[in-house]
Amino acid sequence: MKQGPLPSVDSPDDMTGPTDLPSCGPLPTRVGVTGPAPEEPLGVVAVGPAGAERRAVLATLLGLDPVMLTVPAGSWLVVRNAKVPTRAAFVPGYRQPHSYGADRDAAGPALARPPRRVELSVPEPLLRHFTLIDVPDTATLGAAGNRVLLEAVGRAGALLFVIAADQAFTAAELNLLAEVAPTSVEVLFAVTPGAAGWAPLTDGAATTEDAGASVPPAGSGATEATAAAVTVAAHRAALLAAVPALAGARWFPVDDADSAADLRRALVGWSSREGLQRASVNPPVLPGQHDRIAVAADPGDWSERLDRHTRSCAQRIRQHLALELANIHLRAVQEIVFGVGCAGLPDLLDREMAALSLLATAQCDQAVRGIITDVAGRVLGAPPTEGVRRRIATAVQYGLVDDRPGHEVDKVLLITSTAGVAGLTGPEAIDALASYPAPARSEVLPPVAVALSGGCWQQWRTPGNNDHSAARAWSQRAVREVELGLSREVSRRFEVIRLSLGAVLSDAVDHGILLA
Repeated sequence: MKQGPLPSVDSPDDMTGPTDLPSCGPLPTRVGVTGPAPEEPLGVVAVGPAGAERRAVLATLLGLDPVMLTVPAGSWLVVRNAKVPTRAAFVPGYRQPHSYGADRDAAGPALARPPRRVELSVPEPLLRHFTLIDVPDTATLGAAGNRVLLEAVGRAGALLFVIAADQAFTAAELNLLAEVAPTSVEVLFAVTPGAAGWAPLTDGAATTEDAGASVPPAGSGATEATAAAVTVAAHRAALLAAVPALAGARWFPVDDADSAADLRRALVGWSSREGLQRASVNPPVLPGQHDRIAVAADPGDWSERLDRHTRSCAQRIRQHLALELANIHLRAVQEIVFGVGCAGLPDLLDREMAALSLLATAQCDQAVRGIITDVAGRVLGAPPTEGVRRRIATAVQYGLVDDRPGHEVDKVLLITSTAGVAGLTGPEAIDALASYPAPARSEVLPPVAVALSGGCWQQWRTPGNNDHSAARAWSQRAVREVELGLSREVSRRFEVIRLSLGAVLSDAVDHGILLA
């Protein structure tokens, strides 16, 4: 199916009437680290290369068997505190999680595809302070996985990077840390012994003071303690040569429960400070949240402004997503031809769809906030305060409920084995696609959610199914169907925003005060 050119936002058909309509502003073009919302729970995201014994470090912190932290390849692990131990896998395409035992010998469920995340709940005092998130190895994340990771790190607030004594930072890992460095995220490093233990002493090695690390207790042996400190110093020097902004990050050699105690105390101290800071920026009552707000004497033709603003924003987002999907198709072809081959196609596309979902969600959220601020400002005679904006947003959310079948905005788009797109509705279905779930959203629209169904894994991981031409054709059709599906969803979302916001502001104009 040949795609015709999308009309420009500035085309004559789209710009009839007044020309003072503000644009949607600079919409985000990629997912990155953003500041956490005040109500966002604290989290520590653990990441690092394969072979660094990251799972053993986390198990030592939690006092668990490392087998308990095992998840399918490519899945995220989210560990929370609870009185009753449970473990559940959240798989795209299902509304309910797949539950399996929380003991070390419990077998995982037989799944057609890897879950986006596995949630483990255990009674552990450390988890009262924060949620612990373990992500796939850095070498398997790819560009899209790194963007999903950065979004999660920004919301969680802390990053724990685990690396072994005999490993070195890769270029991708240094780029990842460089993006985190200028943000408010707390970055900590844990260094574990390599295959041959701690690195031996060398002439001219950095001193313990240069390392800025916590040294294991004297009981572990002075030579071993010094070797660990020198190894940490060498890793720190290599990192700071590429990312000097992380000079304040703390380093911890970890090889047993005693040496992990310093890391544990550092994480608890961070959570105490971060928790107080987040609580202090969220006042119980915002200005204008309960006041009577009068409308402007002459709000002008606000309804036409709303129509044109929603249409303009929807079109810009559709164009952005079409360009991003074109790039995704190119990366899929590169994976087929130069990468793992057909067997690696489902993993890559699913990571790309996860990052695309976050990008589309961020763009829609920002555009809707701009529309409400702009049009409500016309009706009220002044830009609305945050309290007034939230009142309007809450009222608009009530108007999003549509009882007509097929018109829901909380929809999951699933790529099928036939390169089509199937829909699944409901907040539970959307939640199953989150690698790191968010608390109750304060935004008007639900998240955009795109993923691959289990049939895609079954098709392209079948032994002998390594037809590159068929895989390239399949990926092209799948990406095209996602583009069409997302275009329809974006248009539907902004249409319901237009109708619901128009109803709220029309009531305000008719009654002379804001009723939201």
